[in-house]
Amino acid sequence: MSKQDSEMVITCRDLQKIYAQGDLSVSVLNGVNLDLARGESLAIVGASGSGKSTLLHLLGGLDSISGGSVSILGQDVAKMNESQRGELRNHSLGFIYQFHHLLPEFTAVENVAMPLLIRGMKPAEAHPQAIAMLEQVGLAHRLRHLPTELSGGERQRVAVARALVTRPACVLADEPTGNLDRSSAYALFKLMQELNAQLQTSFIIVTHDLELAGRMQRNLRLVDGVLTSE
Repeated sequence: MSKQDSEMVITCRDLQKIYAQGDLSVSVLNGVNLDLARGESLAIVGASGSGKSTLLHLLGGLDSISGGSVSILGQDVAKMNESQRGELRNHSLGFIYQFHHLLPEFTAVENVAMPLLIRGMKPAEAHPQAIAMLEQVGLAHRLRHLPTELSGGERQRVAVARALVTRPACVLADEPTGNLDRSSAYALFKLMQELNAQLQTSFIIVTHDLELAGRMQRNLRLVDGVLTSE
């Protein structure tokens, strides 16, 4: 592996995704190439249905590829079994979605600690780390609240804390502000920028919001299944 490759968090080459159903096949990604450096923030924009979420799932090892390759920290995802991919995701990636996907029966601290517990960490060690991350996203006063007791913006902040608590190399965010009002969306993007700078975690954010996308270091557009410079 070259030094340049070793500094890349995610690399994909000629990435393809084809959905087949009977005799019908639909090509969604037609040769995507991407290099994401450590600490870099990238926005991917594109029309609805252009395949942005599909691309994010492939980059995160959440779906099988039809052709090409995806490497995370130099490791070829296609050459791993599901257990290995799960371990790689848990240690190297964080995920944020449009809908927070918090577990409703658990408090903010318990939700944020979950990835650490899945990793095998004991609660006595995981919970202080979860508390520290919640404090970092401005929710020190909401540690013991359930998701139903939080505002939409606060729930997304919990989701951000959960994505970052494992100190991942990269966070993949799919329309993370799509369910928020303008003020909350701006505050969340500002928070992610600050954490990107502080922690040197890379971010790939899929969004339809061009103004917010413009706040990232780099913009790419997905058109006809390929990425082009914005």
